[in-house]
Amino acid sequence: MLPQINQMAFHHSGKIKYYTFDSQFESSLKHAFFTRQGGVSPIPWDSLNVGGYIGDDLENTYINRVRSFEALNRDPNSVYDVWQVHSSDVICTNGPRPKHVTHKQADAILTDNPKVTLFMRFADCVPIMFFDPVKKVIGIAHAGWRGTVNQIATATVEKMVSEYGCHREEIQAGIGPSIGPDHYEVGVDVIEKVIGKFGKDASRLLQTHNGSTHLDLWKANHLLLKSAGINKIEVSGICTACHLNDWFSHRAEHGKTGRFGALIALEG
Repeated sequence: MLPQINQMAFHHSGKIKYYTFDSQFESSLKHAFFTRQGGVSPIPWDSLNVGGYIGDDLENTYINRVRSFEALNRDPNSVYDVWQVHSSDVICTNGPRPKHVTHKQADAILTDNPKVTLFMRFADCVPIMFFDPVKKVIGIAHAGWRGTVNQIATATVEKMVSEYGCHREEIQAGIGPSIGPDHYEVGVDVIEKVIGKFGKDASRLLQTHNGSTHLDLWKANHLLLKSAGINKIEVSGICTACHLNDWFSHRAEHGKTGRFGALIALEG
């Protein structure tokens, strides 16, 4: 069964444009998937690039991140972010990351502190947001094909349960803008790893078109979430490679592109 595609809400604050989930994520939560518009970075990172060490000036990425936070009335110093490495590692934090502290390597972050804003960067990989409205716990995860095979979505749910006492039936999850199966052709190495991890379910995730095989990351992560006991799942259905005016796409732009930001925070 295909995951249900949910309508997203579009917002803008000055030149900053962003999307939010339109139904399950409640008013006690701030979250956003920022488009690539409204920043200061030049081509090919134009313009709201928040990814460092990919060729753009770091001062540009800092200005862009500040603009993003201010669009949602969040203090830029409240940020907690990580060095994303396609792992299954989840970090729990009770405070922001001080500027002088080196990023930890991980691909999911959790907090129950309203003074912390969780932040990640994307350019085709799947952003997954998590929210428990009862325990007041939030999370964000980064899942490319490696992170999906490594089951970062599952690891995040398990950490919410073990560290914060969350109940699976209360957890809400949202799969944000990312590359869709129509653009995500994969090779034999990826196909073998998907089959090795998902077994009989792999046939639901791998689609063949004109002799090439495509991986459906949306369906794969939806399956992982369902298997972890999560029933409240939204899927944006927005393909980053299809909409280059709004999103950075590593695949569609042949690696010469920026990273868009996604943030989530509890209201104080």
